[in-house]
Amino acid sequence: MQIKGKTMKTFTATPADIEKKWVLIDAEGVVLGRLASIIAMRLRGKHKASFTPHMDMGDNVIVINADKVQLTGKKREEHFYWHTGHPGGIKSRTKQQILEGAHPERVVMQAVKRMLPGNRLSRTQMTHLRIFAGAEHGMEAQKPEVLDVKSMNKKNTRTA
Repeated sequence: MQIKGKTMKTFTATPADIEKKWVLIDAEGVVLGRLASIIAMRLRGKHKASFTPHMDMGDNVIVINADKVQLTGKKREEHFYWHTGHPGGIKSRTKQQILEGAHPERVVMQAVKRMLPGNRLSRTQMTHLRIFAGAEHGMEAQKPEVLDVKSMNKKNTRTA
């Protein structure tokens, strides 16, 4: 494309151009789907002006209080299904059972995973996500900047 003798080129990021940050998100009282879409956008790097689809440009995301995430409507009674690989091995648990169980962070993990494309790059990007059920996390050394998801939109939060 030319504009009066000047040639324009599309910017494509190289590994040297990529700058990763650490972001801390508090999930307490935040609606699960809205939280997962914000996390997926940060993991892919779509919030950056230099976004390149085939490069891992996203930030490292730390999520705390994953056990206090909110679900709207009857989504707490919805099931997660999986198959063991054996005949008749279909299994299921409700989101409520998972949130009250030993690993409540798996609800957020699955929601984010399903918002990313199913390819090798997204599997790499999922390794940059750390989810903790409580308020404690061992990532203070990375000096993460806090991202206030609650104040982005009034629909992001829900009480009880």
